[in-house]
Amino acid sequence: MLFRHAEAVRSAHPGLAAGALHASGVDATADVGARVAEYTARALTRLADGPESHFPEVLAWRRTFARMGLRPTQYRCASESLLRRLRKEGSLPRIHPVVDLCNAVSVAYAVPVAALDADRITGPLLEVRPAHGDEEYTTFDGRTEHPAPGEVTYADAAGRAHARRWTNRQSGHSAVRDGTRRVLVVAEAMHEGGADTVARTLETLAEELAAHWPVTPITALLPPDAPEFTLDDDARVP
Repeated sequence: MLFRHAEAVRSAHPGLAAGALHASGVDATADVGARVAEYTARALTRLADGPESHFPEVLAWRRTFARMGLRPTQYRCASESLLRRLRKEGSLPRIHPVVDLCNAVSVAYAVPVAALDADRITGPLLEVRPAHGDEEYTTFDGRTEHPAPGEVTYADAAGRAHARRWTNRQSGHSAVRDGTRRVLVVAEAMHEGGADTVARTLETLAEELAAHWPVTPITALLPPDAPEFTLDDDARVP
């Protein structure tokens, strides 16, 4: 299966820096509490100097949302939402070890990180593209929504939308759960220096996944001249 950003997205957002990771062999048993605490502590230290709304990483996504016609204070990118919750509550919710690591690393680097169950995506292509309007998005409580035409989403070959408003909200359909064995993780940034941040984010996640599960994560940056990431669909875990 291929993952990529459509040319329409790349053209409209030339500042996009993106990268992806694929790992096969995760489960819900790992204890990641100490590592989550370390990454959230990094974020809290930074938040002590000022709210997330002042972070250049967050401001860049706010400008992106505004260009897409979205009110940035109504629809926030995932990393801003996590940072905001961390600032107010002092911790992040525990969901699944993989998700917990991704969320903690997301706030540490202040960029959105999406973690998807790769076996819940219909290939041969998952593409970040403007929606046609007929894609089906499943909320976390099981309701079905349809992204508005032109809304940026993660769309698979079956016409299922795995995100709303790009980095605002993931889908309940492909959420990582207890039975998840293969994950696709995507990091995206819009700020100056975003490519370096994405590289460090993916490197950190690859190291953490390899330390907690018997996996060998595959990572790749996705620059405009090499925008596709191939998932090894043969690397399935029974």
